[in-house]
Amino acid sequence: MTRRDTTVRLRHMLDYAREAHETVCGKKREDLDDDRQLNLSLVRLLEIVGEAAARVPTDKREKYSGIPWPEIIGLRNRLIHGYDQVNFDLLWEIVENDLPPLITELEKILPGSDS
Repeated sequence: MTRRDTTVRLRHMLDYAREAHETVCGKKREDLDDDRQLNLSLVRLLEIVGEAAARVPTDKREKYSGIPWPEIIGLRNRLIHGYDQVNFDLLWEIVENDLPPLITELEKILPGSDS
């Protein structure tokens, strides 16, 4: 994998994490229960963040140790394989509490990505 490929994967992680976080702006946790499109969107966006993370080479994961790689990849696996048992309380907590620090870390790694 080339440097560019790694940068693309990190960019995907950042873009989809931002989109997931922006998707819940102005929403409440209860909206996940009532809005099927919202919960499907969040699940899919987080799956993509995790899939992109899984494609970042191990040496780069070690280099960027401020990112919780195993948790991100593990979430992707739980969402994919446990599609019928998604815990929306946990999903909401991740989007609200865990994505902002992830976004901040990725912005530090990717030059010119602040927005």
